[in-house]
Amino acid sequence: MDALAIALIVFLVAGVALVFKGVIGLPLLLLVATAVTGVIWLLDKLVLAKKRAKGEERSTGIEYSAGLFPVILLVFVLRSFVIEPFRIPSGSMMPTLLAGDFILVNKFTYGIRLPVLDKKIINVNDPQRGEVMVFHFPEDPSVDYIKRIVGTPGDLIEYREKRLTINGQPLSYQENGTFSFETGGLNYVTGIVYREKLGEHEHASMVIPGINGFVEQQVRTFPLQENCTYNEGGFSCRVPAGHYFMMGDNRDGSNDSRYWGFVPEDNIVGRAFFIWMNFGDVKRIGSVIH
Repeated sequence: MDALAIALIVFLVAGVALVFKGVIGLPLLLLVATAVTGVIWLLDKLVLAKKRAKGEERSTGIEYSAGLFPVILLVFVLRSFVIEPFRIPSGSMMPTLLAGDFILVNKFTYGIRLPVLDKKIINVNDPQRGEVMVFHFPEDPSVDYIKRIVGTPGDLIEYREKRLTINGQPLSYQENGTFSFETGGLNYVTGIVYREKLGEHEHASMVIPGINGFVEQQVRTFPLQENCTYNEGGFSCRVPAGHYFMMGDNRDGSNDSRYWGFVPEDNIVGRAFFIWMNFGDVKRIGSVIH
């Protein structure tokens, strides 16, 4: 194995380690890896191949780069512009999504964005109420969150007694059974599941009897907070232009826009649409996210 192959392997291993440590992001690593292997591949095609004697094989380093380049390029393009996989880390979206679900996110539906910079260059569709969206957490953009869009720009969102009102119109709720889940200390909690309709999207939401639907003391300071009014019974917020109001389907167990504010359009990653794996519950594989 020549020096180029060793350097390439060291680069990829070091890059993966830095991604897991949170020092750099995976999009940046893929961009650099694509550029490095692409330059080597192109150099071989245009220069080195002409200098090799007839029948002479490529060096190990060139062979590695030539083989890796199309694979890394494909992953980079798919992940940057089409589909990106995510893993659900918590129960804030129960019963729709469970911790351990591996989901796919459509990165094209809300527009084409430049990789790494996350700057939209072509608009496709605007996010709609009721859609499940992945976004960069406003307080720490290196962390991705997933919630449901409750409010779009200009909407007046009110939440009182565990009920949503949008632009003065209370949402209709139809009780639809219960959902039990395990919490810390092997305790089981049973929530009441409702069918809820946001815009054109009907989905399940859940509340837990005996737990406050909104805790004013947990509200942090956030940009454009002057658009919200809080009291003991709940709150009302006017969604600013270019922002979205997000809530988890597990209404009593979700850290969301009620507490940390609005999601800017620049933070959008994409729309969640499909569960492709859950190692603890194979029946969930292939489920469409509503």
